Amino acid sequence: MEIQQLLGYFGALLIGVVLGLIGGGGSILTVPILVYLMFVNPVTATAYSLFIVGVSALVGAIRNIQKGLVDFKTAIVFAVPAFIAVYGTRKFLVPAIPEELFSIGSFTMTKNIAIMLFFAVVMLVASISMIRNKRSEPEEETVITYNFPLIIIEGLVVGVLTGIVGAGGGFLIIPALVLLAKLPMKKAVATSLLIIAIKSLIGFIGDVENLDIDWFFLFKFTTISVFGIFLGIYLSKFINGKHLKKGFGWFVLVMGVYIIFKELTK
Repeated sequence: MEIQQLLGYFGALLIGVVLGLIGGGGSILTVPILVYLMFVNPVTATAYSLFIVGVSALVGAIRNIQKGLVDFKTAIVFAVPAFIAVYGTRKFLVPAIPEELFSIGSFTMTKNIAIMLFFAVVMLVASISMIRNKRSEPEEETVITYNFPLIIIEGLVVGVLTGIVGAGGGFLIIPALVLLAKLPMKKAVATSLLIIAIKSLIGFIGDVENLDIDWFFLFKFTTISVFGIFLGIYLSKFINGKHLKKGFGWFVLVMGVYIIFKELTK
């Protein structure tokens, strides 16, 4: 138990380091670390993840605001439908999911197993996004335009996804900012962190009334992750983040497959 907890806190540090090094993706490890190393219930783990991801993204967003990279109007336009969806998902949808969904022979699909399997699928999609990593560099500044119907739909989808699995969803938000708001890539990455921070922290508020939160543990885990971010930012001066991103993508892919195997063979 002690060794696993130490590994869990090391995992918290790793989450931050990855975020600091490659600017995203590290939060996808939060739920597996909480569930398999810290023995937190999957529903509670996704709630804790929202807080950890939200605070970590907020730290990154503040840095980007200081650099003048965040487009506030775009962040608000995208964040409103997303935070409404994530709050509603955590407050009403997740508690409404029955504890047992269905049975096939001796196997019973429980709420916890379903959440972890859905999370694993999200990990697989995110890993492919990181492995392909074909984002072009920022082009010349263009006039920012908004496709409001698609922005609302995308915000709702990302909000529900974030609400169920507790991940930031940056791999969905960044392409949407580029395609739907015509933001240059550097601004899209920076603005996505503010959107993730807003929707994750507001989503977590939806859990406060439904779950028994261990605040001491949550603040301790989050503090270690935030320290990891600054360590990752320092290490990024010596390590090429682009090469790391592809390698980390393969690691997330393996983790996703492992979670599917583990949950289906319980």
